[in-house]
Amino acid sequence: MSKFPSREPAAFDFRDIRYEKRDWVARITLNRPQNYNAYSTPALQELAAAFQDASWDDRVAVVVYTGTGERAFCTGGDVKEYQENYTQTPRDYWKYMCCFKNYIESITNCAKPVLARLNGMAVGGGNESQLACDLAVIGEHAFLGQVGTNVGSVACGGATQWLPIHVGDRRARGMLFLNQRYPAFTALAMGLVNAVVPTVKGPDGRFRTTFTQDRSHLNDWNTDPWETPFATRATAAETARALKGQDGYTIDLSLLDQVVDDLCRQLVSKFFECTRYTKAQVNFWKDLSWHATVGHARDWLAIHYTSLEPHEGMTAFVEKRPADYLGVRRRAAEGGSSEFLWGPYAQECPQCHAKGIPAQFEFCGKCGAALSSAPTT
Repeated sequence: MSKFPSREPAAFDFRDIRYEKRDWVARITLNRPQNYNAYSTPALQELAAAFQDASWDDRVAVVVYTGTGERAFCTGGDVKEYQENYTQTPRDYWKYMCCFKNYIESITNCAKPVLARLNGMAVGGGNESQLACDLAVIGEHAFLGQVGTNVGSVACGGATQWLPIHVGDRRARGMLFLNQRYPAFTALAMGLVNAVVPTVKGPDGRFRTTFTQDRSHLNDWNTDPWETPFATRATAAETARALKGQDGYTIDLSLLDQVVDDLCRQLVSKFFECTRYTKAQVNFWKDLSWHATVGHARDWLAIHYTSLEPHEGMTAFVEKRPADYLGVRRRAAEGGSSEFLWGPYAQECPQCHAKGIPAQFEFCGKCGAALSSAPTT
């Protein structure tokens, strides 16, 4: 009897993900549509458990990773959770990063090929998650991108390590510094995904995007880069209407599922030990860059969570307002504190002698006495 028996998905009692296994395929679905499939701390733990189970189950040949709905594959970490918890207790962010590290490595270390079914946007840690996968198929309505420097964080959970490998140094810097959106067909041309599938239907019930030579979709192996493959193409306005369900336009993921199922059939029809070792070999540069940097990233991010940037960036995100980037810059440029919300812990109360009072405080928070030091910006 095997020491690693196949387990029924229901035995795990997952709450934030859906887990299925049938016909040699395991399907892991991030099921938090209320947060655009942003993962929480418990979700990371559930995802890691599911990927490990699929990795060890001899009845599984390939893993499909996706999100619920049609708006988002994954939008990374739950910024509200970050703002409410980890900016308050940065030491716990180090522990959170342990969970995230285990999750990412459960994908890269999975003995089976992992196919990302990108049913919607994959941004921030969502893009890092799909980069951790072996193959990726994206719906034409979806896009990829990074957001770290917009919200007071750094995309060193896979993006700083792997984007240069996928798209080259200059493009990687553009994605990481500018935080732009990269539409599906652009992502294909850049090498971020393997296939793009039409998903936008018009009022006539037909896909708005069609291709020449009877193609149903574009792969990175079936398109001559010198030809024009489009017969018709959904516009940005039509895609926006489809995402909102307006004017008879809809998002239809049926063709996406057909392409994913076809790729699964191809992967099942390969020798599994050769496939496993092929993945181990191809992972060399990903593993090298990841393990050389992720421990440092975990510690730096935990320390940085004590500072002003993540507080302002994530509070602004939760409050749905622009972050005060220039305000933080001015503090530093004018000689003030850009690291602490109310200045460094520099004052002492002349009345009760409490120490470590922020420099900008005018009154002691312990006894209420006026402070003699002039507030600094």
